[in-house]
Amino acid sequence: MKMNELISTAKEFILQPKLAWDKHKTDTTSSQDHLLKYVLPLALIPAIATFIGVGLIGTSLYGSRIVSVQYGLNQAVISLFSALIGVWLSGFIIHKLAPTFNTSVSLDSAVRMVGFAYTPVWVAGVLNIIPTLGVLIFIAGIYSLYVLYLGFEPITKVSEEKKMGYFIVSLITIVVVYAIIGLILGAIFRLFI
Repeated sequence: MKMNELISTAKEFILQPKLAWDKHKTDTTSSQDHLLKYVLPLALIPAIATFIGVGLIGTSLYGSRIVSVQYGLNQAVISLFSALIGVWLSGFIIHKLAPTFNTSVSLDSAVRMVGFAYTPVWVAGVLNIIPTLGVLIFIAGIYSLYVLYLGFEPITKVSEEKKMGYFIVSLITIVVVYAIIGLILGAIFRLFI
């Protein structure tokens, strides 16, 4: 995916998500290509911003000011790997859960769905440069859930009566997967660094 195409696609999912889903529901990009060409560049936005905000500008943690390049780098790496692993693992679980809800969704489609849905929160991740703006990133995260909701039916082709149950289970999966990966990576960094 070329840079102008990446920017255009990200802009579509932020400004016109319903139209973006209609346009991309027949996308045939593999999950690996989607992770490398779409997710990675966008996930770098909050990772780099986190490094700058925490490692170079500094942040408050438990009432004291911290400026630590090492801590900023740790947080940036955790952010990046959580995004990459989280999108793939969430997509994998959503793919495996599909038969439970009388539908089928390919692994590639599920990974693309999760990756596209995260677009608003990754773009808003630039605000990590100023860590106190985290509430705005949280709002972008809520908007990402809305983007996921809009794309859920066209991608999963789940029936109307099973849609809400599958969506809620998928949503819980995404949140739990991301949290667990963050905790595991955080623990690994505390052990080795």
